[in-house]
Amino acid sequence: MYERITSHANPKVKDLIKLGKGRGKDRKELFIIEGLKEIELAVESGIEFQSIFFCREIIEEQTFIHITERVNSRNIFEITSGIFARIAYRETTGGILMVAHARYRSLDQIKLNKNPLVLILESVEKPGNLGGIIRTADAAAVDAVILCDPLTDLYNPNIIRSSLGTIFSVQVVACSSDEAIKWLKEQNIRILATDLNTDYNYHQVDFFDPCAIVMGTEHDGISNKWLSVAEQKIKIPMLGKIDSLNVSTSAAILAYEARKQKGYFF
Repeated sequence: MYERITSHANPKVKDLIKLGKGRGKDRKELFIIEGLKEIELAVESGIEFQSIFFCREIIEEQTFIHITERVNSRNIFEITSGIFARIAYRETTGGILMVAHARYRSLDQIKLNKNPLVLILESVEKPGNLGGIIRTADAAAVDAVILCDPLTDLYNPNIIRSSLGTIFSVQVVACSSDEAIKWLKEQNIRILATDLNTDYNYHQVDFFDPCAIVMGTEHDGISNKWLSVAEQKIKIPMLGKIDSLNVSTSAAILAYEARKQKGYFF
């Protein structure tokens, strides 16, 4: 039997609500994961869990057993459907929420393939864009996503949701631009910077060798710091009335062009 929580005033419920809204003293150390796919990828990645909250009226018994038997946590609580609806962002999250310990990688912990592909995101703020790019990185077998001078926390609930949990399957590191540039040079990885002012369209550029694609916000682009160290500047041709694409869309176009040149099977 598990402790059953039935009151919205329960301190554990209040703490969950604060965490879900990005507030509370433990925000940098703890975060919430919801959704069966997201939880599955988190479990596979070896994330350490603090506690589990489930709704017996929603979750299937076999699913609950499958998840909890692989998680080293004795803090398992049963909550009512009303409390679950109050905490969860989506109705279709499978009836289970998990509180996990944040895990932050450093650059020297990144493991690269023989011919790496890296995405660099400078000061990209919107969690939905970041999550979408991380999901693309997983799909296109990008070695790592490096968030330079980030303006949002890595475990923002919207990043986890929009990445569909791939934030746990992709190597994601937050650091300064100076640290990233130094690391790329040490790894002999070419820097390709997106720039609307260049004459080189992305499909005219060689992505075959180890490379990093640097992207910024749609409004500001990337800084002179990155443009000055780039070995090649590239752009996606704009054939209509607008002069830029959503950064998540642009990342998908460039990542798959690089993957096509490097090969889909390795």
